[in-house]
Amino acid sequence: MNFLFFLLKGLDFIQKSLIKSYNFLLFGMLALFIPFLPVFMKAQGMSETKVGLLISVGSLITIIVQPTFGMISDRLKTIRKVMLVLIFLTTISGFFLYQASSMTWIVIFTLVVYAFLMPLDPLCESLSFTTAETLKISYGSVRTYGALGYAVLSLIVGYIMDWFGLHSISYLFAVAGILAFLSVWLLRDAPPSPVPVTIEGFKKLILNKEILLFLLLILIASISARMNDTFLGIHVITLNGDNKLVGLAFFIAAASEIVIFALSFMWLKPGKELLLITISIFFYVVRFFLSGIVDNPYALIAVQLLQMVTFPIFYTAAIQYLYKLVPREWRATGQTLLALLFFGFSGMVASAIGGYVYNVFGGHNFYFMLTGISAVAFVYGIFLLIRQKRQAS
Repeated sequence: MNFLFFLLKGLDFIQKSLIKSYNFLLFGMLALFIPFLPVFMKAQGMSETKVGLLISVGSLITIIVQPTFGMISDRLKTIRKVMLVLIFLTTISGFFLYQASSMTWIVIFTLVVYAFLMPLDPLCESLSFTTAETLKISYGSVRTYGALGYAVLSLIVGYIMDWFGLHSISYLFAVAGILAFLSVWLLRDAPPSPVPVTIEGFKKLILNKEILLFLLLILIASISARMNDTFLGIHVITLNGDNKLVGLAFFIAAASEIVIFALSFMWLKPGKELLLITISIFFYVVRFFLSGIVDNPYALIAVQLLQMVTFPIFYTAAIQYLYKLVPREWRATGQTLLALLFFGFSGMVASAIGGYVYNVFGGHNFYFMLTGISAVAFVYGIFLLIRQKRQAS
């Protein structure tokens, strides 16, 4: 009995290590793609407007593929196998993207990476949340490694690009992809729900009033957050920074998340999710206002410390709140809807409009616009809180 006990404990430890490793590697790949793709394209001669338009097309592709792979995962009752296919295709296309010099090939491979990389985020979040429940650990303790991976790769790639050139990022992307594939290969799949997935169930899901009101809040707040993700690197360079400082900015932002994710079991209390989301949106208002005021790259980097009270609180509370509203058998799809708004619809609007505003009106006015959008989301969050309180009473 003792041998069996220690064997099971050992297997659980391996699974915990694998899911944490996968989070580290996947979010490291996202760090090589989301913040540094605009920098890479601008260095190849693209204007801010064209960068924004290309990323908006990528976001449109995300809108199509994320729910598709989420529903495939729920339908087949496997997250792991779907992720293995996506990681394999992402690694190959990402390598060739950062090796490309022709603008045509850069555009083609950018859109291909969007098609395969972006569906991995909601599937990873769903697998991480379910695995954490199964292993009886906090989701935040797993997601911490995602923030760590994003931070470490953001810092490393800035130096690598300056030392070895723009195309060196391709090798980092390939190594991270191969290791991520191996981690998922050895990982157990999420236990499937015994409830079958049906078209009627999906209709009830997307027509649920509480879910729709909540997702509208996520959409409004995400537009400004995604604009910042897309153009922060360009703004650092506009303020006379370089690739190393771009990497440092994203490192500071991601590193500040680590403690917040790790301590989520202390602050993420059931029933307080909507309040926490609204508070985090208020700090987005403060963050973007300060970003619009500062006029040197080091001050802008310092502002990124406010990431700790914005994204990790916003996204973790949003996932927990969504999982309260969504049936277990639709978790992957529900998580996909959340990611679809954060990376898809909002990304499309953010990139198309943001590129134009940044190019025409400049970085400072761009961030003041982000401040206004976040303020609208904050007011709407207060409205939902009042509505929730009235329903409870």
